[in-house]
Amino acid sequence: MHTPPLASGPEGPDSLRPLLATVLEALGEGARLRSGPLPPGGPSQVAARVRAALGDVLPEEGDPEALRHLVRTLAEGSADPADPFCAAHLHCPPLAVAAAADLAVSVLNPSLDSWDQAPAASELESLVTGQLAREVFGNPLRGAGNCATSPHRPDALITTGGTESNQLALLLARESLGPGVRLICGENAHHSLPRSAWLLGMPDPVIIPTPNGTLDPAALETIPHGPLLIAATAGTTDAGLIDPLPEIARLCAARKARLHVDAAYGGGLLFSDRHREKLEGLAAADTVTLDLHKLGWQPVAAGILAVRDAQDLAALTHRADYLNADDDTEAGLPDLLGRSLRTTRRPDILKIAVTLKTLGRAGIAALVDQVCAQAEEFARAVEEHPGFELHAPPTISTVLFRPADATDAAVAAVRRQLLEDGRAVLGRARAANRLWLKATLLNPTTRPADLAGLLHLVEGTTPR
Repeated sequence: MHTPPLASGPEGPDSLRPLLATVLEALGEGARLRSGPLPPGGPSQVAARVRAALGDVLPEEGDPEALRHLVRTLAEGSADPADPFCAAHLHCPPLAVAAAADLAVSVLNPSLDSWDQAPAASELESLVTGQLAREVFGNPLRGAGNCATSPHRPDALITTGGTESNQLALLLARESLGPGVRLICGENAHHSLPRSAWLLGMPDPVIIPTPNGTLDPAALETIPHGPLLIAATAGTTDAGLIDPLPEIARLCAARKARLHVDAAYGGGLLFSDRHREKLEGLAAADTVTLDLHKLGWQPVAAGILAVRDAQDLAALTHRADYLNADDDTEAGLPDLLGRSLRTTRRPDILKIAVTLKTLGRAGIAALVDQVCAQAEEFARAVEEHPGFELHAPPTISTVLFRPADATDAAVAAVRRQLLEDGRAVLGRARAANRLWLKATLLNPTTRPADLAGLLHLVEGTTPR
């Protein structure tokens, strides 16, 4: 029997070259067949095309053309975040250099659960997470934050995204303050926060109403006494709003409450001199969630949990003799098992490191500034158009709008029609007791004409 070629090893590059050419050709073919931001026809037609292409999942004899056929099918049936009319979710088009770095990870296949499986990757992760933690909590070299005077050393863990980061933040709070610690968060908080409290067996969280979209510090004055974790948001999922972090941080200090900030969306503003001030107060948090597969242009996954005091991570310490035996650790082999609740873990840090090194702070800041400027421009176009209503000026890069005088049912129908036709991907959000269309702009190559075209498309789909 012929042994299929391996991706790594001496023959790996020669084996990969024709396969990569096949993948790139199939991606192009699929995109041409789709010819828009989303495959037309809705779920039933997409499912039928996938079933027809796949056929027998496990045939008796293999198909040498499976790579081409299935990649083409996936590309044809995907939502393309690089299309300017694909603007529903916090779903960014990844940078080419980051995707290329991700290929190297797939080829080398390191696993960050022991040093002998990932020698270089473990050191790379240590260096990059340390720098990212300093970006969050202050970098004395740049004259920001409080690292220079803090007795604690910040650190960061790589996660699969905001949900895992938030869950870890609650776990660290529980281990720090005891099992009775209660989560306090706003209605605007990500669903993963109360869900994580349930998963970890914590008391029922206190959910504070947020009628204006952000957490009101005055509402926190009435919260119960006892061990508390207050969770604020920097970049809400629905509207991209940022809670008043300085005021919340002061209240946490006065109540001796622990503070977590979910900055999965807004954390990317840290790279921008123009927008960083929107995150004032972030450095006072005990833990911060970031997601660089949102405002960081990374392939999924690229989540981060930053901690102000690395000593908090001791709660994750775990022993498995085959991975981090005491005598190996004492001999100097790094202990990686306490860097995650996962065991097998791919080094997602490589694509992040390559991006930071390739673009530098100025390059990443330019991307952040660009999408924020696009949102401001789109909001102005909505506001000036008599056929549309703008919810509010954007805080980051999310714009909520709706056809003027439309019912909520009509707004929902417009969105679904655009999806069914494969012409545009817009989100939906409820604010001020009404349903809005949501445009989340994360494509830095989107042009003014694209924004105008998107508005025109919605106008043409709205019933008269």
